Amino acid sequence: MNFILEQIRIGGDRNFAYLLGDRAARAAVVIDPSFHPRLALERARAQGLAITHILNTHGHGDHVNGNGELKRETGARIAAWRGAPLPPDLPLEDGEVLAIGAYQLRVLHVPGHCDDHLLFHLPELKVAITGDLLFVGKIGGTSSESDARREHDSLRRVLAELPAETTVWPGHDYGCRPSSTLALERLTNPFLLAQDIGEFLRLKRDWTAFKAEHGLI
Repeated sequence: MNFILEQIRIGGDRNFAYLLGDRAARAAVVIDPSFHPRLALERARAQGLAITHILNTHGHGDHVNGNGELKRETGARIAAWRGAPLPPDLPLEDGEVLAIGAYQLRVLHVPGHCDDHLLFHLPELKVAITGDLLFVGKIGGTSSESDARREHDSLRRVLAELPAETTVWPGHDYGCRPSSTLALERLTNPFLLAQDIGEFLRLKRDWTAFKAEHGLI
């Protein structure tokens, strides 16, 4: 077993960080190190992995807070969307592919929650690190109708391009379980069940009442 995927409870607002690695190559990346990056560093060292890159799904403080400390400890390069609030060492483009040893990590630009949001997809292994785009049973917040429309488009793109069996690994532990699949989210996530943009926008507007009515957490 050479591929490593560890979901790490990293502090903050129930944030998750991720350690993705190739044991044979002894290389790894950390996604969204957040408030306690040393936890990710300890896991990499326990696995005998060198952290080559720090990846950010987006530039919100609860996801990038640990970038500086982890970079100082490892010398890893910070990689994020080319238009991220803090210019990264490695600017990423939509469709770009990063190597983690023998594994290929595809970058999708999925704005909506914020302009610089990325999703990281491992096609061979059917793994998606979805950040704050897609949670278990819900989706990321938006600050305007135009952002909500962009988020809707991003979600539809993900559903169209990624296989249903893709596992979903979100940026926060906000659901009834820590991970999911696209197939399961299609069947259970109210936002993905919305029939059109109008229903999607209404659900965003009335989400608090909807949760109370349906006993959701």
